[in-house]
Amino acid sequence: MNRLAHETSPYLLQHADNPVDWWPWSAEAFAEARSRNVPVLLSVGYSSCHWCHVMAHESFEDAGTAAYLNEHFVSVKVDREERPDVDAVYMEAVQAATGQGGWPMTVFLTPDAEPFYFGTYFPPAPHRGMPSFPQVLEGVRRAWAERRDEVTEVAGKIVRDLAGRELADSGTRPPGEEELAQALLGLTREYDAQRGGFGGAPKFPPSMVLEFLLRHYARTGSEGALQMAQDTCERMARGGVYDQLGGGFARYSVDRDWVVPHFEKMLYDNALLCRVYAHLWRATGSDLARRVALETADFMVRELRTNEGGFASALDADSEEEASREEAPGGRQGAAGHPVEGAYYVWTPRRLAEVLGDQDAELAAHYYGVTEEGTFEHGSSVLQLPQHERVFDAEKIESIRRRLFEARALRPAPGRDDKVVAAWNGLAIAALAETGAYFDRPDLVDAAIAAADLVVRVHLDEHARLARTSKDGRVGANAGVLEDYADVSEGFLALASVTGEGVWLEFAGLLLDHVLAQFTDDSGGLYDTAADAEQLIRRPQDPTDNATPSGWSAAAGALLSYAAQTGSAAHRTAAERALGVVGTVGPRVPRFIGWGLAVAEALLDGPREVAIVGPAMDDPATKALHRTALLGTAPGAVVAVGVAGDGELPLLADRPLVDGRPAAYVCRHFTCDAPTTDPEQLRRVLSG
Repeated sequence: MNRLAHETSPYLLQHADNPVDWWPWSAEAFAEARSRNVPVLLSVGYSSCHWCHVMAHESFEDAGTAAYLNEHFVSVKVDREERPDVDAVYMEAVQAATGQGGWPMTVFLTPDAEPFYFGTYFPPAPHRGMPSFPQVLEGVRRAWAERRDEVTEVAGKIVRDLAGRELADSGTRPPGEEELAQALLGLTREYDAQRGGFGGAPKFPPSMVLEFLLRHYARTGSEGALQMAQDTCERMARGGVYDQLGGGFARYSVDRDWVVPHFEKMLYDNALLCRVYAHLWRATGSDLARRVALETADFMVRELRTNEGGFASALDADSEEEASREEAPGGRQGAAGHPVEGAYYVWTPRRLAEVLGDQDAELAAHYYGVTEEGTFEHGSSVLQLPQHERVFDAEKIESIRRRLFEARALRPAPGRDDKVVAAWNGLAIAALAETGAYFDRPDLVDAAIAAADLVVRVHLDEHARLARTSKDGRVGANAGVLEDYADVSEGFLALASVTGEGVWLEFAGLLLDHVLAQFTDDSGGLYDTAADAEQLIRRPQDPTDNATPSGWSAAAGALLSYAAQTGSAAHRTAAERALGVVGTVGPRVPRFIGWGLAVAEALLDGPREVAIVGPAMDDPATKALHRTALLGTAPGAVVAVGVAGDGELPLLADRPLVDGRPAAYVCRHFTCDAPTTDPEQLRRVLSG
């Protein structure tokens, strides 16, 4: 019996009709394995994972494979986005055993949840040295039946080895000037000066590293740091990894030049990159950065916002091909209705002509880099913005973009994972609040408030505990992990700075108090799961960034900002202790702890505390000072705004008007400047 039909995860629901007798991750599943004396197949993926879909179609929808699984295994399906703790623990085992990892993740466990055999995607037939999935299943079954002692010995050793991988030294002090300079040097060595970004293919948007580079430039004036950030942002925005028609970024580029993306669009990538481009505009005034920040924000609101006001997790890489008069978008005859990666996004010269007519199609092909040979598969091209010497008519290009966007909207759309993840919504709240404030877009701020309201109403219980996910306004069963508490706090703190509403600071405080009580270790490090969470074979603890800031670094940043807003010594001390690991890891592998480095920049700079008081929130002079404060580039500066004497935010206490006029108070390292009523003077003070 397949038990996934009542789950909230869209990924699990995709497998609810499989002939496999799937279980969700649960104590009951492992009890079933013990009672039947069979091993557990753990299959981990997520809804927008292309190869997860492929393996599902090839193996989990196959009646013969399913019958074999049902007879000899208990099969457990996990959405890695719902259970990042389960994913982290077993992915660590996969990577330790095989030297690589990825999704789908396929792990075989004893009934005590101890892993003994690992893999990722397995094909239905042997391929290029890879065993087939049926071969793997038969091999595991025979080992379990004939060499049980050996299997359990291997599983026990793997668990002991994982336990021995606890962080031996998370560092005793936060990084200083020397460590941050070493981190910058390390990034310079790995920087791709020709193409932007770091490393080779596949190339991922380095969101957290870009935040560090912008903050380092603001604090030190390092032109090299700014140049790496600027050039990387421009190359990504001109490449196929950015959606030139609808805005928003794909997960990564399969090549070094940002040309061909892996087409899935994740909420977390777009929230992080929206904020990066907004901050780049704040630092440089770049028109491109402004456009990309706003287009990405609009993409999130238009295509990821749910009916309840939150933001969905992802758009799928695959979509059904649409038949045209002569060819499908990928160039294949008669392929309509077949799910294909990138079908929604790619173009051919002929397709352009169908929408635009021959003359405008020729212009569009030149402008967007669409060729007869194609840049993707089967003669299709991903739209880019190559550098051109000629000047184009802006109105004509905008007309072409609009017509292509409208025509694309008629194609079968990629599937959407409507699961609302607390952490990723926290990132979106921060990005939309700041982008809306910077560019005078109150609708974006309203969208951030609506998402924050959903998190409070649905995800937060009466004990200030967060649930990881919800769907259709119904809360999921899985407890929030450290990144949920940290990123939601970050979003609430950004909202407090933008709106002046103290309730968001209060909610952030409740969440961060929970972090101090439930997630810290004796050395000042942070666990990814709460002390009272389900006990897995190992309690995950990872300070390095992955696709999103690590919960560890994100918590350090939120604790530091909250301490600056409130004067709480306990929260500042916790932030400083958590940053100890950055001093150890940052100089060695800066690409993988970028957010920790960015938080360390804020700590070195203060961070600065800015209080804006006025006679009323809608007073023009008050609003001018507030906007100037928000646009200050000093790393991690916090802003409080309100009516003099109302006491809603701690930073506003004992801050009177100056000669009856709105005033700004700036403090740093426990000393304060004289208050100013002049926005230009405030701008100079906050220029980093």
